[in-house]
Amino acid sequence: MRKIGIFLIFLSSFLFADLRNVEVDEAVVKSGITVVDIRTKPEWADTGVVKGAVLLTFFDEQGRYDVDAFLKELDKHVSKDKEFALICRTGSRTSAVSDLLSKQGYKVVNLRGGMKLLLQKGYTPTPYNP
Repeated sequence: MRKIGIFLIFLSSFLFADLRNVEVDEAVVKSGITVVDIRTKPEWADTGVVKGAVLLTFFDEQGRYDVDAFLKELDKHVSKDKEFALICRTGSRTSAVSDLLSKQGYKVVNLRGGMKLLLQKGYTPTPYNP
């Protein structure tokens, strides 16, 4: 009986998760969806950013993170009941963070391929202005 209970809890985490994985392209980032760029300041400076993106680092340059601080800042820019997108350099970080956020009840879109793919597809970013 205990195994059934654990299985139902595990299953419910997938049923209530609201996560979409979409390959990044210019149409997506220009669609009006809020884009949250979770890269670091040096990465923003190196490549530029998506115009209008919320710049909110998740992992610092040493790979450290503070989930509570990130969520507190994120909640200033997005609502749990409205879909928003996450972007990083290649999509690796956003894959992990998107999963975390969806389990917290956010409606999140993981932009697979990240800025690297977006730039390869010819997107012209906005220069990062600290």
